[in-house]
Amino acid sequence: MWKDCSSQDCSYRITVVHQREEEGQVFVCGTSDEKTQCCHLNLTDHFHECYVPNKLHKIETIEESVIKEGEHSVLVETEQGTDLYITYSGAQENVGIHKFGSKRVRPVHHDKEQHYVGLVHDKRNESLQNRIYAFYKQKSKDTGLDGDMWIPYVSQVCTADIGGPKNKLQFSWTSQMNARLFCGNANTKQDFTELVDVATVHGDQQEAKIYALFRNEWDMSAVCVYSLRDIRDIFMTSAFKDQATDDRQRELDKKRKQCVRDSSMQHIDVLNRIESRSAEMMDWVQPASGSGPILFKHHNYTHIYVDASHPRGNGHHVVMFLSLSDGRVHEVVQTEAHSFIIAEYHPFRNQPHITSISLDTSSKKLYVSSRSELVQLDVANCTQYGSTCEECVLSRKPYCGWDGRSCTSRGALQDVVRGNYTICSEIQARSSLLSSKDFRNQEKMVMLSPQSMYFLSCPVLSHHAQYTWHHPGGVLPCNHLEDQCIFLIDNMSEAREGKYKCESEESGYSRVLEELELQLSRTSEAGTLGPTVWVCVSALMVRSFCSSFY
Repeated sequence: MWKDCSSQDCSYRITVVHQREEEGQVFVCGTSDEKTQCCHLNLTDHFHECYVPNKLHKIETIEESVIKEGEHSVLVETEQGTDLYITYSGAQENVGIHKFGSKRVRPVHHDKEQHYVGLVHDKRNESLQNRIYAFYKQKSKDTGLDGDMWIPYVSQVCTADIGGPKNKLQFSWTSQMNARLFCGNANTKQDFTELVDVATVHGDQQEAKIYALFRNEWDMSAVCVYSLRDIRDIFMTSAFKDQATDDRQRELDKKRKQCVRDSSMQHIDVLNRIESRSAEMMDWVQPASGSGPILFKHHNYTHIYVDASHPRGNGHHVVMFLSLSDGRVHEVVQTEAHSFIIAEYHPFRNQPHITSISLDTSSKKLYVSSRSELVQLDVANCTQYGSTCEECVLSRKPYCGWDGRSCTSRGALQDVVRGNYTICSEIQARSSLLSSKDFRNQEKMVMLSPQSMYFLSCPVLSHHAQYTWHHPGGVLPCNHLEDQCIFLIDNMSEAREGKYKCESEESGYSRVLEELELQLSRTSEAGTLGPTVWVCVSALMVRSFCSSFY
């Protein structure tokens, strides 16, 4: 794709990809160990060659920079040209937000360790007031035992900022301000300070939300939701941490907060105050509408993607996709009262580190990537949620509903908030009759030799259900073996003869998943497990008991 790449050798790594407003066009950057190249790419062109239009020439100032893997970027295209905003994380002197394009702007030198997790472009009605918000965690310099290791921040810069004049903040941000984020419960003094990732839910300018993923030292994750409007208000109304002491300083601080057409022409007193005083705000950004954190115990989440689209017929529900450190992905529904894990995906055969997750909202295809693989998952595959209305409703999946015959993405009957399967009462009699008929066809008899070993199994269809085995000796909870509920017969005898039944119960809804009758055989022809099979089963049991699901 790059002009100086041969067909056999190309050391460029794709580090930036942005879909452009023109259909079939993308902006892409590749980085080698020494430099970076950016260009436009026409996806409809089978040759996939990069080209650099005139409006993109000024962005070539990025060539001498090396973009690190995992950094975040925003592409801003206007009639005047194209600007690329990109983060640089770590503890080096160039850590912060960088702008490449019509003007090269970089962060002011500082000694803070910062790790960026997201950038958001805030478009205003007046383009001069457009801003970029950067979300990051900063390493705390508090070495006390009670101090937090990380501090979460949001920073803003004006897109019109071109830096100061030659003798004052030249090529450096003059509009940057920083504010702390709070995620926690002030009453219980429980807080989350390590910012992990952010996801933006775009609405109108007043309703855009930022879903921020945090974790703490107690093996807990949390999501706090912030309003973009609240973030704007903090930067416009809060005093600076270095508070003004007289009217003149207050007037200068007021001017610091405005995006100006030519930042290099600002009054020297304003520039001096920007250079000499802290850019941190006194007030912290609080979660929207006084909401508390959405808590997840004992889950180490690494990425978040949020879908707030409106599934047809099932109301408006926020769905969060959260990746875990072991390569799994949880699908979580957020309601006003609480959150609910409705699905777990295992996109990879091994357990790689997931680098990104994103959803095509029109097709409901989830894309999960690692460093070496990209996997597509169909999150609207509703047939896996059973063949009855009750099972479909108990899934509480916003993308699925009962259409009168099956669980489908076009079905309208669903209760995401409560999973109330009694709404199926109109067709419950017919569904139960069909289920009973199907079930009777599955009944079977197994003949076993005396003193033989045997195990029974039934599928685990929901991790929110309770599973039990009913047998001649009573009722026992099942042992979970991966996605199976098993019951062990360790020594077959006359006392073990009879009917065995596996049942699941969830929110009052019971279902028979497996039923069979065991009889003692007086011949050698019986359903026993060979020694090799039994060793394999035992190994699987040991492995399953060493891990647990939520």
